[in-house]
Amino acid sequence: MALRLVLEECTITTRHPFAIARGSTTGYRRCWIRLIDEDGLEGWGEADPSSIYGETYDSVVATLQKLDRHVPDDPFDLETAEARFAQVVPRNGAARAALSAALHDLVGKRLGQPLWRLWGLDPRKAPASSFTIGIDTPEQLELKVREAAEYPILKIKLGTDRDEEILRTIRDATDKTIRVDANAGWTVERAMQMAPVLKEYGVEFLEQPLPPQDLEGLARVRRHANAHDLPVVVDESCLVASDIPRLAGAADGVNIKLAKCGSLREALRMIATARAHGMLVMVGCMIESSLGITPAAHITPLVDAADLDGAALTVDDPFVGATIAGGQIRLPTEPGLGVRRR
Repeated sequence: MALRLVLEECTITTRHPFAIARGSTTGYRRCWIRLIDEDGLEGWGEADPSSIYGETYDSVVATLQKLDRHVPDDPFDLETAEARFAQVVPRNGAARAALSAALHDLVGKRLGQPLWRLWGLDPRKAPASSFTIGIDTPEQLELKVREAAEYPILKIKLGTDRDEEILRTIRDATDKTIRVDANAGWTVERAMQMAPVLKEYGVEFLEQPLPPQDLEGLARVRRHANAHDLPVVVDESCLVASDIPRLAGAADGVNIKLAKCGSLREALRMIATARAHGMLVMVGCMIESSLGITPAAHITPLVDAADLDGAALTVDDPFVGATIAGGQIRLPTEPGLGVRRR
């Protein structure tokens, strides 16, 4: 008997307008999906579309309706199902990631084991998560640093004409580890100019300094940044595992997001591919509820760095799943994803 797909809208709101180099917003429409088997067991997933990858709430719903007829009868048929989803809708990563999460959730529930356990992972190896601070005024930045009190690592959004002022404000307010994400907002010249400045402020690594396609420029920036002992990680330049080999000479690490790569199995392939190229591996997120964050949290014992604060930035998370206590990611012990409704 086929699995039944049910879609539901959930809206999440951030505590502050969330500003990056591309723009700012507070409200996010998300699609909660349930795959229900003949025994009434439910696998859950969430689609978190991002406009930079050409997805919206409406396109996600249309994509899921299109993929409904390709949902396998047997949830254990994961490899074939995900390959089929990718064949039918090659882009649309957020929609496919929701189905992937729901299938894995159902498999874990049927076997009575959490996802990390099915993969043989040690939950104690999950790294601390950073807390993201969007572009803002000096007063608001100081407030956000205080709000992030329990997080040992801050991820700062740059890509403005007052980047140094933002860095100075945050560094004056805290001595915590800082990571910087320019969200493709710099030119090669600006990135090279900023590298020694970032090092001076004790920045751990620089994420996505340039527009995604400029790999030649990225390689130049990386050489210059590495001379200042500053690693360079890519996000928007790297969607799936097959992107990684050509990035290996241009970046030191990759930021994996389920909404980009489209599935948990692809995320595992990306980790293996990046490791084979000696690269740093990070897992990131969109603005998501705990239902969106938790599938990614299950793979964190395999990575070096995590930025899974998407749910922590919201005021109305409808779900409870993986938690972050004192900045440390804690994985659920319940079967499947281990997510429940609040």
